[in-house]
Amino acid sequence: MVAQGSPPLYPRTVIALLDYGSGNLRSVHKALLAVGAEVRVVQEPGAIGDARGMVLPGVGAFDDCINALQRQELIEAARNFIASGRPFLGICVGYQALFEASEEFNSCAVGLGIFKGKVVRFSEAHGLKIPQIGWNQIEIVQPDCPLYRDIPNGSFFYFVHSFHPQPADDSIVATRTDYGLPFASSVWKDNLFATQFHPEKSQKVGLQLLKNFLHLAS
Repeated sequence: MVAQGSPPLYPRTVIALLDYGSGNLRSVHKALLAVGAEVRVVQEPGAIGDARGMVLPGVGAFDDCINALQRQELIEAARNFIASGRPFLGICVGYQALFEASEEFNSCAVGLGIFKGKVVRFSEAHGLKIPQIGWNQIEIVQPDCPLYRDIPNGSFFYFVHSFHPQPADDSIVATRTDYGLPFASSVWKDNLFATQFHPEKSQKVGLQLLKNFLHLAS
């Protein structure tokens, strides 16, 4: 019998959740807890510590995200975490921030530049309702991507966005989604994963994706 107040026999995997004021922080936090993670909300680099995985959430504007991360000295911390080989997951604007730049609102912020390419707006020429808000399907183009283990091809995930990255390197694209034209709805390279959709709002398949990420960090 474990004495009251003693640590659990099997400590949960610590995931660093970067808090720069993003509106979806709470929902990502709750979803990570639901799949068994121990979540460490991080507002400055010193709090990352021994975290086994890192999540960069995001809703809103590209520049707001980058500028807030810069003020909190979290940009270099994120780069260093990725370089350490530990699993990293970017969500929505946290996905876009990994690229070099954005066309959003005459953006002048410089992205993390982990991936070559820029973030572009959906074209109204195709008669699309912008932003895309709601459920859409993914086509898994890298079947061996561990983030999609036990997730069927063609699954629906929840999107809220007007912009999306255009990766310069097509080999990093893990899934594509069609919204007028196909776009890269997620990417994968080594220990780095990122999704344009919101797994925390995508019910069962979203929780499975987060569970897969947690397994990679364990």
